[in-house]
Amino acid sequence: MSSNQFAKKVRYALRFLPDETYIQLNYFAHFHKFANLKKPRTYNEKLNWLKLHDRNPLYTELVDKYEVKKHIKNKVGEEYCVPTLGVWDHFDDINFDELPQQFVLKCTHDSEGIVIVKDKNHFDKASAEKKISNALGQNFYYIGREWPYKHVRPRIIAEPYLVDNETGELRDYKFFCFSGEPKACFVASGREIGQTKFDYFDLDFNSLGIRQKYPNSPTPVKKPVTFEKMIELARKISKGFPHVRVDFYEVNGKLYFGEFTLYHFSGFMPFQPDLWDNEFGKWLKL
Repeated sequence: MSSNQFAKKVRYALRFLPDETYIQLNYFAHFHKFANLKKPRTYNEKLNWLKLHDRNPLYTELVDKYEVKKHIKNKVGEEYCVPTLGVWDHFDDINFDELPQQFVLKCTHDSEGIVIVKDKNHFDKASAEKKISNALGQNFYYIGREWPYKHVRPRIIAEPYLVDNETGELRDYKFFCFSGEPKACFVASGREIGQTKFDYFDLDFNSLGIRQKYPNSPTPVKKPVTFEKMIELARKISKGFPHVRVDFYEVNGKLYFGEFTLYHFSGFMPFQPDLWDNEFGKWLKL
């Protein structure tokens, strides 16, 4: 069991704790101090304040990986949605004969129940079933007290396996949006080979020199072809919310919506340098 899996099990075991108590304990574990939730100032403090006080019922739809596609279709068009190949309640319901040679399985209610299948002929079905079934049995809300996940219906969806020919992977382009205005973004690369890199940029694609959890890429990250379109869509999609992170993919010049993230790293990840926690906090108006 990895350290991350162990930590997740410990957090899940503490699900009997009230939200604010749990949040403060978790915050202390990461920042070595308690969060100021009465007058939050930093970005991470404000994210945790939002968990406790911003209970827009639409958020449950936004974090559901299946339901959110209807929202994106209505906002900007179905062409920006990754196609859904199927949706099921249980792993045993999946008819793999109907799926293509390459596909991705995802759980609709969490961020870790993902199985990438590059060749169905060499697919470890037993391992996939164990991973997906374990994910279906957990309520992701208890991990970080991100309340929108509490009532998401646990399901499985299949999507096409996507890869960009130039980068050789599926990179994430993640935009921090505040009251409908994108302010910064980061690029997630190297995840599929277990060498995750995060690189943060302003909206002119200038490096911000931020590090969070993962190192920066040792080689320059190329600006995506659809970068300006990403900004345009992020602005439309995030309108009406105090804060949301809007994630995109670029695949051979085509732009796809990835997902909404309401609480970046669940509000428990320090910035390096930590001045950015204050700067992002200024952008987030409660």
